[in-house]
Amino acid sequence: MSFDVVDLPEGLKVDAATGQITGSIKNVGEYKVTLRATNKLGTSEKAFKIVVGDKIALTPPMGWSSWNCWGDAVSQDKVLSSARAMVEKGLRNHGWTYINIDDGWQGPRGGKYNAIQPNSKFQDMKALGDQIHELGLKFGIYSSPWHGTYAGYVGGSANNEDGTYDWIRQGDHDENYRYGRGPGSPPEGKPTWTNWQFGKYSFAKQDSRQWADWGVDYLKYDWFPNDVPHVMEMTDALRETGRDVVYSLSNTGIYDSAPDYVKYANNWRTTGDIVDTWESVSRIGFAQDRWAPYTGPGHWSDPDMLVLGMVGWGPNLHPTRLTPDEQYTHMSLWCLLSAPLLLGCDLAQLDEFTLSLLTNDEVIAINQDSLGRQATQISNTGGKTVYAKTLEDGSYAIGFFNRGESEAVIGVKWGPWGSLATPDGGAEFTVRDLWRQKDLGNYKSSFETTVPAHGVVLVRLIPAK
Repeated sequence: MSFDVVDLPEGLKVDAATGQITGSIKNVGEYKVTLRATNKLGTSEKAFKIVVGDKIALTPPMGWSSWNCWGDAVSQDKVLSSARAMVEKGLRNHGWTYINIDDGWQGPRGGKYNAIQPNSKFQDMKALGDQIHELGLKFGIYSSPWHGTYAGYVGGSANNEDGTYDWIRQGDHDENYRYGRGPGSPPEGKPTWTNWQFGKYSFAKQDSRQWADWGVDYLKYDWFPNDVPHVMEMTDALRETGRDVVYSLSNTGIYDSAPDYVKYANNWRTTGDIVDTWESVSRIGFAQDRWAPYTGPGHWSDPDMLVLGMVGWGPNLHPTRLTPDEQYTHMSLWCLLSAPLLLGCDLAQLDEFTLSLLTNDEVIAINQDSLGRQATQISNTGGKTVYAKTLEDGSYAIGFFNRGESEAVIGVKWGPWGSLATPDGGAEFTVRDLWRQKDLGNYKSSFETTVPAHGVVLVRLIPAK
């Protein structure tokens, strides 16, 4: 296979063997190019747009984060293993890009900037970032503006001006500087994540400079509530580094602060932590409509990670407890919602079914559509829920969800009197089943389908003419 890019702007070059584009463009603007791949069977081409400007994350980020798999047992070796598995399993070729370290990497402050340094589980963050980048992937990290994180590690502020922490001075930590002696919860009467506070002295600038030196491309910043002053503080710190870093707020964003999140962040969690049960996935996924006005290119509402594959929040993993139909629902709904797609499973143990969920390009295209609209409910009766999303090319993505306990027939009508308002009335559409990648025929004014319990039928309505 060889690769080429037609009309590649000055300052960029493409590696003909790998297809990887590198370099930089001096001038702000949109650059339309054609991507081309060739082998002995022929050539395939696709139009592509490169956008240069201040806005990043023009489509929802896709990648992997360590928490739902390893919890605070995460290590450099495990992260690098996941990065290699993302390439070996072919996920990189379908848009999965970010490899993000969650809570559990932090040690005491030090180094060039007096920033958080890694604990003994991470030998060399710069080398790890370089290795991730060499694989054609991007590198993410985790922190909090509190003086300690949810898992009990060093946070982004301190009560001592020199950035030291009393509980570290006193030896009240384990070998990786997690607060409290030994495994499990901190001792009785000692602080826990439920009452961590902001330290008197912030180290947002120092930490962001260190992350830029390590080549970090993504920051998950975790505390509650996500107050706007602390959001803005890190926004300014990241921008001062001159590096493009996707800025993701966690967790349970405040709805009244949504206009400010749009200005200052790229993603914001709309909920608490998800788990791999139908109750959790459906409760979170079907309650996102109010965030739709704030979702679009550069700023995405985040209903939390995908709980597919082998998960476990620590060293003991188990297959997701979602049934196959519930997994189709989970992936379909997150794509319709234009949600960030972050995997939390052990990528090295991906089975064929999970891999098929994650590599269907027609489904992923609904999530990555450049118009950036979030789907909303257009009907909801007796557990029969229909979501619709307008796409950039004028077609529609429709999800027919059956939240009930038995098979059901679900439909949609369009035109002047339908639940889907189309600009040309009762137009004729080709209905394409995206999971089966199969055209179901042409329909005028309405379409209905049989949906299994807790399942979905995901289609695209494409104008027939």
